[in-house]
Amino acid sequence: MKAALIAALVALAAGSAGAADYHAPKNAFGQPDLGGVWNTHFLLPMEARPDTPSLVLPKAEAEAFARKVNAEAGKLAIFSEDPEVAETRADPYRNEPALVQGQYHTRQVVQPADGMLPLTRGMRGQMRFIEGLLATTTEPPFPKDNPEARPNWERCVVGWGQPPVTSTSDINPRQILQTKDAVVILSEYGPDLRIVPFTDQHGPLLLAGLLGDSIAHWEGETLVVETIGLPAKDTIRPFPTLFVSSKAKVIERYTRVSKTELLYQYTVIDPATYTAPWLAEYSLYRINKPLYEFACHEGNYSLPNILAGARAAEAAQRK
Repeated sequence: MKAALIAALVALAAGSAGAADYHAPKNAFGQPDLGGVWNTHFLLPMEARPDTPSLVLPKAEAEAFARKVNAEAGKLAIFSEDPEVAETRADPYRNEPALVQGQYHTRQVVQPADGMLPLTRGMRGQMRFIEGLLATTTEPPFPKDNPEARPNWERCVVGWGQPPVTSTSDINPRQILQTKDAVVILSEYGPDLRIVPFTDQHGPLLLAGLLGDSIAHWEGETLVVETIGLPAKDTIRPFPTLFVSSKAKVIERYTRVSKTELLYQYTVIDPATYTAPWLAEYSLYRINKPLYEFACHEGNYSLPNILAGARAAEAAQRK
């Protein structure tokens, strides 16, 4: 049953990617040329919202929806001291609706058709708890005993390049470089560098890095990247909230659907977290700008402050 569902999701992704009558130019290796820098320019929720159950909206409604989502994000308590939020809300170009192959989308999840992640009952309860904390407090629910207990992304060990890439803020462009034997994907927010070989065999999981163990192949004009062995510490992903456990398999699909648009689709298979595989998508757009250094460690004052604050709170309790 699971195999049939995965096959159906793959067929759905392949069908939607091939809907446009476009063929990418070939590079020197005879591959569809996906090279260059690609980026997003919108905030896109993961799931369908009660006030917006439809996946696709007309342009005017989509523009109003984008403004609403952006305004709500700026009010989250977790962002209350983040200057980037004020900048994002003030920039009209960051409030654009998400355009995917000519349609304005309201969410990333496209299958199941209701737009909701097929979480197990226990994991759905955890998601409600975490999102409630992000909305009302400035502290995510992570241990405060030592630096290693904190999530890798908070410690600047990884950024927003772990598969699947779900944060659609425009501060995380991706650069793709292709060779005969591998594809290189560099995400600026981190920075996170993935060198993905063209092979059908994963390496030993003991050697998997913080970005997991990824392998790639071509399905027609679509680059397919399969990842396993992601770190258990990063099961909880922020902004938007998502769970990707160490047992998950992530299948990413990159398809160039026009001269300037790159369709990004991903399927997550994780029986411990979800009752079924699911499919999500959004589009990246070509930009004529380079990637820049993301100096995360140099400005990471929050980690020592979090630990010092926890020690102060413990001392106050003892008194």
